[in-house]
Amino acid sequence: MTNAATSPARTPAQPEAEKAPKVYLVGNPNVGKSVLFNALTGSYAVVSNYPGTTVEVSRGTAELGGERVEIIDTPGMYSLRPITDEERVSRDILLSGEGAIVHVVDAKNLPRMLPLTLELAMMGRPLVLALNLMDEAGNAGVRIDTGRLSRALGIPVVEMVATKGEGLADLRKLLASVPPPSKSPHVPFPASVESAIESLAEGVPADAQRFWALHLLEGDPAAAELYPHVLSRAEEARNLLGSPARQRALPADVAQAFHEAAKAMLDGVYQDGVRRGPTIAQRLDGLLLNPWTGFPILGLVIYFGLYQFVGVLGGGTLVNFLENTVFGNWINPWFEKLFAVIVPWDTFRSLFVGEYGMLTLGLRYATAIILPVVGTFFLAFSVLEDTGYLPRLAMMLDRLFKGIGLNGRAVIPLVLGFGCDTMATMVTRILETKRERVIATFLLALSIPCAAQIGVILGLLAGHPAALALWALIMLGIFVAAGTLMSRFLPGERPTFFMELPPLRWPTLNNVWSKTVSRMGWYFMEVFPLFILASVLIWIGQVTHLFEKVVAWVVPLVKFLGLPSEAAVAFLFGFFRRDYGAAGLYDLQHNGALTGNQLLVATVTLTIFLPCVAQFLIMRKERGWGPTLAMSGVILAMAFSVGWTLKTCLALSGVVL
Repeated sequence: MTNAATSPARTPAQPEAEKAPKVYLVGNPNVGKSVLFNALTGSYAVVSNYPGTTVEVSRGTAELGGERVEIIDTPGMYSLRPITDEERVSRDILLSGEGAIVHVVDAKNLPRMLPLTLELAMMGRPLVLALNLMDEAGNAGVRIDTGRLSRALGIPVVEMVATKGEGLADLRKLLASVPPPSKSPHVPFPASVESAIESLAEGVPADAQRFWALHLLEGDPAAAELYPHVLSRAEEARNLLGSPARQRALPADVAQAFHEAAKAMLDGVYQDGVRRGPTIAQRLDGLLLNPWTGFPILGLVIYFGLYQFVGVLGGGTLVNFLENTVFGNWINPWFEKLFAVIVPWDTFRSLFVGEYGMLTLGLRYATAIILPVVGTFFLAFSVLEDTGYLPRLAMMLDRLFKGIGLNGRAVIPLVLGFGCDTMATMVTRILETKRERVIATFLLALSIPCAAQIGVILGLLAGHPAALALWALIMLGIFVAAGTLMSRFLPGERPTFFMELPPLRWPTLNNVWSKTVSRMGWYFMEVFPLFILASVLIWIGQVTHLFEKVVAWVVPLVKFLGLPSEAAVAFLFGFFRRDYGAAGLYDLQHNGALTGNQLLVATVTLTIFLPCVAQFLIMRKERGWGPTLAMSGVILAMAFSVGWTLKTCLALSGVVL
């Protein structure tokens, strides 16, 4: 692949692997970058955190023109002037490397996205503009003169429908030998800005002169690090802008200039669709974004998607078949017979089979109880994600979420928490501020039950509809109260919200399946081993009698809640996996050891109880030891405080469930 012009932004100490040809996929969120990345790389992809951050970057390889090339899918960005961590990482990746750039845009929204193309073209790097979603643009009546746009920009422009593979061959051919821009589109800035840029021209690369001069003028840390010898002149150049107020207005002036240049370039090139009244999709958009209709629709989504599909089908039908028939009648008896022959020592055999064996407990729980629930949730979540419903839900809930210190974007990790709190804690990285990430992490650990726990709880409370309703109301109240208090007293930057709304689409089977399989792969790689580890720890605790001592410490706490002492074991196991604890309550209920009131108290307390081991470890990784221990301590105190208060209120009111 030919890289005729390169940026000097490479750091001198890069390893040899860093010198491999690279292609960077850049663009706003929800424009199809990930679909294009998967189409170019296939299954050869690695996802890792960008150094020093929790922002994930996907890397893969593709063969272009007979040469192996690294493909890098950068986080979504709107500008090279970053606001969020994702934008900052994308900016740093682009400025610190070399190689071709593919700017992926939604063809329908080209006027809004072309300003970033102009910024990228100023870098003097090989650049291709990929007009994705051309099928939706055509359906909307949008017309684009691709050839004229290519000549105006001085770069190749390719029309694409990435989900169908249309335009992929043309893009591959271009990337095999993409040249740098034949000319850098001229973006006129105010006269004072032009003078300041001209004064900084000396000392920066000639092929990206205006780009680097502009970023030095704006005080971009990346530009300052690369060209420290120009910093003193950059300070002098800022004085050419005029008063301090005019200097502070520079970012707004620059952004306006890019938008005006894009608008002028699209005159006669881009024709918007002729509007003959709102389309069906636009009418549905209005229903989804209007709280009066959006909340009833959300209720239907929760009932059919979460309760019926995940709870009843996944947590009921599939779990019953796998646990009772597959494991109960076939797999577990076979393991018991096998290990009775090959392992004659009872203590060592109990590590593998028996009440707490890795195979009969860990494998059974992970495969027969958790897998169906998590799998059905991931499938439902992928469908919602593919339709474009989640960003609309985020927009609708933004105002409400502001009251708990979050913005609408937080709906994604919070909803994902109903599938797996561990994964959801990792996804809090998409939130813009540290304050929001702390609040979301705390709320996930405190009041969002995972799909596996929900499945068991629904089974526990199915015979007590009033208790189930009270449980849901109490958990909602705790969620709102905790978020409101943290919003008022936790210091930090207040949330802002901006999200690109993708078009509403029918979900594509291939996309839904690939997303579900990817997330299930994550489950098997990250979470499945933790079930086996939990079984080993339980076995160690049983063999060393350590659990007996810990259970003895927990017994006074459960009696404080008015529960039988046997419930202490359920709470102890709840720390290893929340659903382990719920399953322990299930056994107590099945044996008639819990009344309806005790069942509600135990269920509420265990739902609030400490995060499981996996979530605890991810919290430590994302937030650090201090915040994780502090949050866990508060959650533990709240769990038993709420449980005791609930027990007392039920007793005083005379309510019997």
